[in-house]
Amino acid sequence: MIRHTVAFRLRHPSGSEAERSFLETAQVLAGIPGVERFEQLHQVSAKNDFTFGFSMEFSDAAAYASYNEHPDHVAFVAARWVPEVEEFLEIDYAPYAA
Repeated sequence: MIRHTVAFRLRHPSGSEAERSFLETAQVLAGIPGVERFEQLHQVSAKNDFTFGFSMEFSDAAAYASYNEHPDHVAFVAARWVPEVEEFLEIDYAPYAA
């Protein structure tokens, strides 16, 4: 299992129509084959400047690779993510095996 997470801050003012539109459009990611447990999250810690997060799981590396190459993901990144996200941190986790 791989848990793909990204914390980010948008270029848009908080509560704006542009912010709402970005988050609404991002729902397309949940429908990509292989995506499990997709969540949009609001970041509440004062310890960083990020505002939102996305989290999703994949059964294995092949499912994650397929997601990364899927036309809906590629289009979202090009049309919305790159021009609208100010800063982000991506972390991908796999279960720890001691």
